Amino acid sequence: MTGIDFQGQSRWRVNLGTWPTPIEPAPRLAAALGLNPNDLWVKRDDLSGLGGGGNKTRKLEWTIGQAIANDADTLVTTGSPQSNHARLTAAAGARLGLDVVLVFPGSPGGLRSGNLVLDGLFGARIAWAGDVEQDGLAAASASAMASLRESGSRPWLIPFGGSNAVGALGYMVCGQELTAQMPDLETVVLALGSGGTMAGLVASLGAAAVLGIDTGAMKDPLSAVAAMASEVGKSVVHTEQLRSRLDLVGRNYGDLTTDTIEAISLAARTEGIVLDPVYTGRAMAGLIASVRDGGILPGSKTIFLHTGGLPGLFGHLPMSAHAENSLVSFPLHD
Repeated sequence: MTGIDFQGQSRWRVNLGTWPTPIEPAPRLAAALGLNPNDLWVKRDDLSGLGGGGNKTRKLEWTIGQAIANDADTLVTTGSPQSNHARLTAAAGARLGLDVVLVFPGSPGGLRSGNLVLDGLFGARIAWAGDVEQDGLAAASASAMASLRESGSRPWLIPFGGSNAVGALGYMVCGQELTAQMPDLETVVLALGSGGTMAGLVASLGAAAVLGIDTGAMKDPLSAVAAMASEVGKSVVHTEQLRSRLDLVGRNYGDLTTDTIEAISLAARTEGIVLDPVYTGRAMAGLIASVRDGGILPGSKTIFLHTGGLPGLFGHLPMSAHAENSLVSFPLHD
């Protein structure tokens, strides 16, 4: 039995996105991979509307709804300085009239581009935690929460990546959308970060239908997925049931791999779709690898979940440099 009261939580859900997001055919990309033209489709959650789009909006509708139900006036969350989740938390706070504090590793004075530009535009305040790992970031967010309470605010902590059982409810709804849009789908391919997106889809569609491509955001993402999916779904999910690829992270989270560069370039030049170098680019690299090694076969309906992340591309210097170096001049006659 589910540990989350779906109907009870839905009373507090806030409307932040434009739903359902479309699915679009990708016939030229499918052909380039050796699939049939009608095999591959893209679920455009990058077109969710709020703050530059992305999958975190679905989670925030539920986690912020819970915060408002508990009389919060300030949202606090953590992530990297180029966090898509942080950007969308800031945008949601602006729409709903809530203050937002974003807790990041590092210090002020570094590169200000990509998602960080939008964080400032949406009015978020940044708490720089210094050179810390995940545990240190959690301690810094606890310190920010205490400081806000002392000043008279009513803060609410939104989890890293928006990923907990409440946030996963957003992707249970997405699974229902996908079933209605493509009843014969066989596999949904997505980036696996903090785990909430995959957990909601697994709870909705079943573990066999969901392939997560690890991005290196967490040490043990599959345990997190299994725990959340078990909490929101109708049955217990074990890690060994989950479909995943853990071989495309590279040296570490954020590392720009050759596979990712090739995947981003191929999607852009066959379908005009822009992927980011940390999440969706890796996910596409995983899809490509799965076709090549027979994990995804011609004739099966496959959906690539585009979870957004475009602003982060402009804050990723290696990818920006690669794109600039790809420019080709066309000579004009005198």
